[in-house]
Order: sequence, then C-alpha cells, then structure tokens
Amino acid sequence: MENGALQDIDVTVTFLEMHAAPAISPPIPYNRQIALLKTKDIPLHFYRYLMDRVGRKWHWVSVLRLSDEELAAGLHREDRDIRVLYLDGAPAGFFDLKPHLPDEVELAYFGMMEHAHGQGIGRWFLGAAISAAWAHGPRRVTVQTCTLDHPAALPLYQKLGFTPVAQKKEVVHPLTFAERSASVMRA
Repeated sequence: MENGALQDIDVTVTFLEMHAAPAISPPIPYNRQIALLKTKDIPLHFYRYLMDRVGRKWHWVSVLRLSDEELAAGLHREDRDIRVLYLDGAPAGFFDLKPHLPDEVELAYFGMMEHAHGQGIGRWFLGAAISAAWAHGPRRVTVQTCTLDHPAALPLYQKLGFTPVAQKKEVVHPLTFAERSASVMRA
C-alpha cells in the first residue's frame, strides 16, 4: 500500500435479467414525502455527488475515475434515463438506465443514500426503476450486482423478477480519500 494506495478487492459479479415486465409494481409508501424526478442534461458534479454518496460504502468507483469528457459523452446521450429520488426534499438516491442497446435496457446504477435505508422505500424505488426500464420497450432488462453491494440487493432484485444468468470474478481498485475528493470536488 505505497503512496496511500488501497488494497484491491476481489468480488463476484452476478448478472441478472428480466424478460417480461412485472404484472404489478410495489406500492408507493404512504405518509412519506417522496419525489422521483427525471433529469435532463444532469450536471456532471451532481452525478458525481450522487455516485459518491450512494456508492461510497460499496466502492462504486469506475464513474468517479472518468474525465469530464468521458462522463459527459455517456450521460448526455439523448436516450439516457437518470432519475433522482428525493426524500423529505433532499436527494436520497438515484437510478440510471442505459436503453441504447438493441432490445435491452440496462439498469446500470440503482441505489439509495444511507439516510434512506430502512425507511420502507427500497422495494417501491426498485419497482419504479423497473417500470421506467420497461417503458423504453425492450425485450429484456438487465442489472448486475456484486459481493460488495448491499446484502439485500441480490435478494431484492430476485423478489422483483430478475433471474441470475451468469457470474464472474472481478477486482475493484478502491479510491483513496484524496482521489475520491479530487473527483467529486472537481470544478
């Protein structure tokens, strides 16, 4: 661990698919101030903030390593579908759909910030992401999770209709605090 580098982490990635839209979606939680807003040309700094706050504990680092140009090229595609969850008026999570593959929509990122965990909104939020994905008219919706993600992620995906189709081993290269700060705080 020279120069403050962190040790690589071995993970198992599970790939999941859904081939038909669910018949019903989980109901929206009642007595909660919840909003789900679709973004348009999301500012790079806000996307990095969401990625950091939702994914920090789970080592979501690949996006944080992208240059502004690389990140903008992917995010600002006309078909990109990013929605931000607000709880009591503050950002609480997001999902990011990539519908640009033929006949497939990838739920590329889905997660909530720590203050939103345990609030009874996760199942509804994932249901909203799945509904948004199917609204693009694909033949299948895909998602992947890994052994670093929240322990409830894989069971929740399966409860809402995803089926595991493959697994592979990968290595995650964590960001140091300085690297993370430089990414999230860039102008």
